[in-house]
Amino acid sequence: MAKKKEKAKEVKKKLKKYYEKELLDLQIELVRMQEWVKKEGLKIVVIFEGRDAAGKGGVIKRITQHLNPRVCRIVALGVPTEKEKTQWYFQRYVPHLPAAGEIVLFDRSWYNRAGVERVMGFCTEDQYQEFLRSCPEFERMLIRSGIILVKYWFSVSDEEQEKRFKERVSNPLKRWKFSPMDLEARERWVNYSRAKDIMFAYTDTKQSPWYVVNADDKKKARLNCINHLLSIIPYQKINYDKIKLPPINKEGYMRPPISEQTFVPEKY
Repeated sequence: MAKKKEKAKEVKKKLKKYYEKELLDLQIELVRMQEWVKKEGLKIVVIFEGRDAAGKGGVIKRITQHLNPRVCRIVALGVPTEKEKTQWYFQRYVPHLPAAGEIVLFDRSWYNRAGVERVMGFCTEDQYQEFLRSCPEFERMLIRSGIILVKYWFSVSDEEQEKRFKERVSNPLKRWKFSPMDLEARERWVNYSRAKDIMFAYTDTKQSPWYVVNADDKKKARLNCINHLLSIIPYQKINYDKIKLPPINKEGYMRPPISEQTFVPEKY
């Protein structure tokens, strides 16, 4: 038994090492892609959708980990205000679209109307039907304007979602992720599934397809999603000019006494 446990631990260690190496290689490519996006003035929008606890946040975190937040930014909008509820539906998302040389990652997006708003009754039937009609045209407009639009749906099994929900409830670092809306969603699982199927039927278009990520294994999902994103964004490696750091010129400067400054206590 002890040998089996030791072997399992060794396999787990090797898999972790492999994952970290592959992730680092992909993140280096993401930095290269970012530099090309800046140089060429590309405009990229990536949408991340899926059931709760499907792993959207995890992959977004790994994508942005080493990128410049001035180039690649995350948009995660909260509940619409009373004023926003009276606006054209897509209006609150338009200001967050990228300018030249920017990448925008939507952690949930205008597809809220086809999902949570539809299932929870936060929109009318007319508003829902109008969204299904207008969304494909809205996305075609974005593409015609020069935006590269990529849409990911993270698919997770019921068993794996259950496991992740239990971890969220018991883990103090993740408890904030669990909301009353998650409980409601569990009770309306079938409604969410039907809403997703209808959403795909209307919006999985040739010009703007949905890419489904098998997300039961978080680490594999992250690697597969990032690898796919890199494969569909046209970019080239940019060679930097060689930099020689000049010496620091401290002539004429005298630092004020350290005793006059307030330092953070060095507890560690």
